[in-house]
Amino acid sequence: MADINLGNVTKTFGDYHAVNNVSLNIADGEFVALLGPSGCGKTTLLRLLAGFEEPDGGVISLAGQAVADPRANIMVAPEDRNLGIVFQSYALWPHMSVARNVGYPLEVRKLSRADRDKRIRDALAIVSLDDYADRSPTELSGGQRQRVALARCLVMEPRAVLLDEPLANLDVHLRETMQQAFLDFHRRTGATMIYVTHDQAEAMAMADRIAVMDRGHIRQMAAPETLYREPNDHMVAGFVGAGAVLPVGGVTMQGDGRCAVRIGTADVFARISLEASHHCRAHRASMVPSNDGAVVVDGQTQPQTSLGLCLRPEDVRVDMQGNLTGMVDDCVYLGGRFRLSVRLDGQHSVPVYADQRARIGEQISLSIRDGWVFSRQEAA
Repeated sequence: MADINLGNVTKTFGDYHAVNNVSLNIADGEFVALLGPSGCGKTTLLRLLAGFEEPDGGVISLAGQAVADPRANIMVAPEDRNLGIVFQSYALWPHMSVARNVGYPLEVRKLSRADRDKRIRDALAIVSLDDYADRSPTELSGGQRQRVALARCLVMEPRAVLLDEPLANLDVHLRETMQQAFLDFHRRTGATMIYVTHDQAEAMAMADRIAVMDRGHIRQMAAPETLYREPNDHMVAGFVGAGAVLPVGGVTMQGDGRCAVRIGTADVFARISLEASHHCRAHRASMVPSNDGAVVVDGQTQPQTSLGLCLRPEDVRVDMQGNLTGMVDDCVYLGGRFRLSVRLDGQHSVPVYADQRARIGEQISLSIRDGWVFSRQEAA
């Protein structure tokens, strides 16, 4: 296994920057997800790691050795990087048995029959397919086929495993089953795993850390709980998890990383990011939101340093004594609870979990238990 390092990696297609000056360090044995919307650059980044694409700039290293460095004229071929790759389509040969599919990379490497058989047995045991060695892939479910593809990676004893949206073709139930299979695989092998997905639930459930990508950049890389509770910017706050971002004003620092902010005519308490805290202390001024959501400091509009309050559904509760009021726009039953969409000021809506159904158009009172204040400025 190996650590993986990318330094200022760039990949362009014509005038389009698919990967734009990305730096990334992945520890040996870490499970990292590349998360982002379609076209954000995550699959291109995976292809650069695999060796299917050559970077225009920057350095890619595996276990401390450069495998791609245009300035040094280094470009190690995919087959010489010893990386396992799992695709959406499984890429299994239907005319071969499960065991033959798993062992085919070993045949190509001309390992002895005894060595091949042992590695095949061990790999199938790890993915719980010991009894399926003689079956055809056409006899297997989608989840079983994906596990065959994983076993095929494992027999190669790869330095890392790259997974390109491997669950995209599976139904919801099979996705949940395979998420657990991937986690079991990771625990049993200790493999370095890089998992590309646009599905935040998959990334949050499996990864040690998640790199959120947008327009070729990594916007934030952190543990799932940090991304959810402490997003760096508006893009991450909106893409990861359910929630809302409200413009704020009247920020008053409270110490210990907390502040009071003005939402409409009400004051609420929330945690505040270091960047937002430094901004407030630098201006030492009362701040109020303008009509477009930018912050006004000393009478001057500051759109590049505007602040936002990120609220998750569990941060807000229906409370008859609450200091915020709003109108119910939507009510969805989730099984055991309801999710409301409540419009606070005729413009901004917040999600709220509730124990009881609410009528559309009903006025209700809310209180905020927590939140996260951050800079809404996005990187270019």
